Amino acid sequence: MAPGLDFSNWWAKDTRKGTPVVVKIENPNYSVVEIDGPDAAFRPVEKSRGKNAKQLTWVLLLKAHRAVGCVASIATLLWALLGTIKRRLIFRQDVAMASEKLGKGKLLFAVIKVFLVTSLTILAFEVVAYLKGWHYFQNPSLHIPRTSDIQGLLHLVYVTWLSFRADYVAPPIQALSKFCVALFLIQSADRMILSLACFWIKYKKIKPTIEGDPFKSDDVEGSGYEYPMVLVQIPMCNEREVYGQSIFAVCQLDWPKDRLLIQVLDDSDDESIQCLIKAEVATWNQRGINIIYHHRLVRTGYKAGNLKSAMSCEYVQAYEFVAIFDADFQPNPDFLKQTVPHFKDNPELGLVQARWTFVNKDENLLTRLQNINLCFHFEVEQQVNGVFLNFFGFNGTAGVWRIKALEESGGWLERTTVEDMDIAVRAHLNGWKFIFLNDVKVLCEVPESYEAYRKQQHRWHSGPMHLFRLCIPAIITSKIATWKKANLILLFFLLRKLILPFYSFTLFCVILPLTMFIPEAELPVWVICYVPVFMSFLNILPAPKSFPFIVPYLLFENTMSVTKFNAMVSGLFKLGSSYEWVVTKKAGRLSESDLLAAAERESKTTNQLQIQRGASESEHTELNRLKEQREAAPTTVKRVNKIYRKELALAFLLLTASVRSLLSAQGVHFYFLLFQGVTFLLVGLDLIGEQMS
Repeated sequence: MAPGLDFSNWWAKDTRKGTPVVVKIENPNYSVVEIDGPDAAFRPVEKSRGKNAKQLTWVLLLKAHRAVGCVASIATLLWALLGTIKRRLIFRQDVAMASEKLGKGKLLFAVIKVFLVTSLTILAFEVVAYLKGWHYFQNPSLHIPRTSDIQGLLHLVYVTWLSFRADYVAPPIQALSKFCVALFLIQSADRMILSLACFWIKYKKIKPTIEGDPFKSDDVEGSGYEYPMVLVQIPMCNEREVYGQSIFAVCQLDWPKDRLLIQVLDDSDDESIQCLIKAEVATWNQRGINIIYHHRLVRTGYKAGNLKSAMSCEYVQAYEFVAIFDADFQPNPDFLKQTVPHFKDNPELGLVQARWTFVNKDENLLTRLQNINLCFHFEVEQQVNGVFLNFFGFNGTAGVWRIKALEESGGWLERTTVEDMDIAVRAHLNGWKFIFLNDVKVLCEVPESYEAYRKQQHRWHSGPMHLFRLCIPAIITSKIATWKKANLILLFFLLRKLILPFYSFTLFCVILPLTMFIPEAELPVWVICYVPVFMSFLNILPAPKSFPFIVPYLLFENTMSVTKFNAMVSGLFKLGSSYEWVVTKKAGRLSESDLLAAAERESKTTNQLQIQRGASESEHTELNRLKEQREAAPTTVKRVNKIYRKELALAFLLLTASVRSLLSAQGVHFYFLLFQGVTFLLVGLDLIGEQMS
């Protein structure tokens, strides 16, 4: 059979060469084709020409071969996907997991499973309707057939579902979607205003400055009175990987030794880690550093209880300022000289906050996405609020407090897991002002595994809602200006801590998949595509090198809203997990300067040996016991990567919505959601399944 393709344009001339030939075959199994020149063989064959049984058989065999090949390819992909999932699953017999951890998230996972099964069932109805030719969902008016048009029981069920969907299911979803879209626009406007304010700060070059050089003096020895007494605290808990580098960095601070005291606040319950930290403190103490090891016998209140216990020591009364660094933070030697002078001649200033930078921001996709969020938080949110409002949430570390401000605000309280935000709000209600220094940067780490990141995000989103319940009476009855009260309640707590996770989860993880099989509640394209992309563009501006990750960032933030929404609800309604503190797992990454310093320390082995000889007998006993424990410790078994079923169920749900969008012939939705589903599924198999050690 001649192919139905026209290749006549391939020749430059229209003249025909050769002699016309007529071919006649008397065999009844073949058709007669008249060829008039070489071009005629490639012209379309008239559809009126008949096809015999043998031709139809070959055509059907060819189509069947192609179909079998397509099915085989799909089956191979599915088999490979299932094999990947099986390899990454944690088998219960190999990993001992506490029953509490197994029970976490069961309710949310059950809801997602029910939602997924429902969507698959409705999708099956849509597929059958599509194959049967019942294209009612393609028409905007959704024509419902009459009783005489009903074709069988299945058709009757489908038509009944259409009527029920239009009358009872679509209206509440439409109302909820309008409400969420309104919240989405309000939050987007807030984000836009913050970005414009940041551009204004950059344009006008507005930043806190220090007049002159407060430490300049011809007589260096006689200028000690100009240095205020500073207390440096390093709270930690079982920080085996990072305790050494944080203590080393703090001991390098450029400040007179007689006016500086370092407190290592160790809350570790592992005796081997306690011995390591004690030995490290003893080493630096022998070098002339004024450093103290502090350990609580009663470990209550998490980090807030640790800081409260340290501030209750009698010798703290002699100090005017306190700098706080978490165990993975590595300040530069000039940190105190860049921060403490801002307090001079500014008695209303209670806090100076520095910016975080991350030594492992390029470690994997997860760290890159976190870097985008945190860069926007510091560059835009903290800087704008610090310049225009003199208030922002304390980040819990890399900041210097005036001790008087802490004491007048009630000190550290153990009532929430966000003690940093708690003390900042109470200090703001007492009239203290804050300064954010975007140019002063402190190195730290971001979580490299999804499990650590998810637990951190749960604490960061449940704690503020719990704090809001406790602080709302104090905010209303405080003596600050009304606009400051409105800013605290409406913007700081409600809009950025409650509304953001609520609409993100409801709009993009619930309503958006629902609209794929409930077209009456369809969302506008600008809601699901244009505005989110534009807002993601604004979020990524402070980290311009992360522009290649803008699409994964947008998709990952939408799906992460499940964890944030769950945390927000637990904090708002004071559920059990709202007061759960899990220490973020650290990897102990070192910067180039740290590596050079470590090499320098290795070159001074003689001095270290002399210092160790000068240690007390008890310290030698602890070190010997630690060595024995290391030798007797069993070999650590490498744990298998694990899958997070909630996230993968949500990913499959988005893929289901994409298939439904394909059937409804809505191209924009299909390509957007298909890419979203596939991308997040890959993230679920690779990023979310980060290797747990």
